[in-house]
Amino acid sequence: MLAMLGIFFTTHSAVLIHDVPVKDEDIHQDTNPPHRIYDLFGKVGYNCFIAAAIYVVVGAFSCCQMRLNKQKEYLVH
Repeated sequence: MLAMLGIFFTTHSAVLIHDVPVKDEDIHQDTNPPHRIYDLFGKVGYNCFIAAAIYVVVGAFSCCQMRLNKQKEYLVH
């Protein structure tokens, strides 16, 4: 889910504009208005990709720990 959100944010999906932390000065002080908004979309998308990678690493670590615990249990009995 986070990877999909990252893709949609980096492609500047208009549906997600409410989830981008836009301030009034980001809109009014920019000489090229979409540029700052697109930068914010990219930052949020990048954060989604980082969170997705952390989930994958934690999931892989958990699977390794479960496998090691199963092997210990098998060797004890």
